Amino acid sequence: EVQLVESGGGLVQAGGSLRLSCTASVFRFDDYAIAWFRQAPGKEREAVSCISNEDGEIEYADSAKGRFTISSDNAKNTVYLQMNNLTPEDTAVYYCAASTPPICPLFRLWRPGGIGSWGQGTQVTVSS
Repeated sequence: EVQLVESGGGLVQAGGSLRLSCTASVFRFDDYAIAWFRQAPGKEREAVSCISNEDGEIEYADSAKGRFTISSDNAKNTVYLQMNNLTPEDTAVYYCAASTPPICPLFRLWRPGGIGSWGQGTQVTVSS
C-alpha cells in the first residue's frame, strides 16, 4: 500500500508563495503518477496538477497554469508543488495522490476510495 505524507502548508499573505511536498513510501517511485488536489470549505475536491514519475509528463488544471509548478525528485520519492502569486481563492486543504500506471491525462477522475492512494492533506491559508 502506498503511503503519502504532505507538508509545507501554512499561512501566507496574498501574493506570497509556498512549496508543498508529497513524499511517497513506494518501492518503485517511477511506477507512479503523483497528483495534487485541493478542497476548499464547502466546495468539491478540485484537481490541480499531475506528474508522471516515469516520463515526466505534466498536466495542470486551468486554475494552476502560470502560477503553480509541479516537479519530482525521484531520488527522494518526493513531488513538489511550487505555488506563486497566491490569492485567498487558493485557500484549501491540499492533498496528494498516487496512482499506477504512471499516466496523468485522466488524473481528474481520481477519487478517494476509487482511483489512487491519498495523503491526509496540508492546510494552505492565504490572507488578503
